[in-house]
Amino acid sequence: MKQQQNAFWVGTYHGRHDGTPVTVTATRDDTRPEPYAWTCTCGAFQDFPTEHGLFPTAWRHTHPTRFDQLRQWAARRFRTRHAR
Repeated sequence: MKQQQNAFWVGTYHGRHDGTPVTVTATRDDTRPEPYAWTCTCGAFQDFPTEHGLFPTAWRHTHPTRFDQLRQWAARRFRTRHAR
C-alpha cells in the first residue's frame, strides 16, 4: 500500500491467516469520513470512525483465534470436497 501525503502511519501488524504470511498497515487520514483504516497484503481492508475498533480487528486479522482457524480449515476442506 502506497501511503498518500495526507495519510499517517499508525501501526503495522505481522502474522498469518489461511497459512499465508500477511502484513496489516493501520493508517489515519483526516480527509476521509472514516479516518482510521487498516489494509492487509491479502487485499482485505476495514474503515473506522474512531481508533477504538482499529487495533483489535487488525490484530485478529493477523492472529486468528482457534475458532477462526477451525472455521478456515472447515471452509478449505468443504471447498476441496465440492471441487472434485
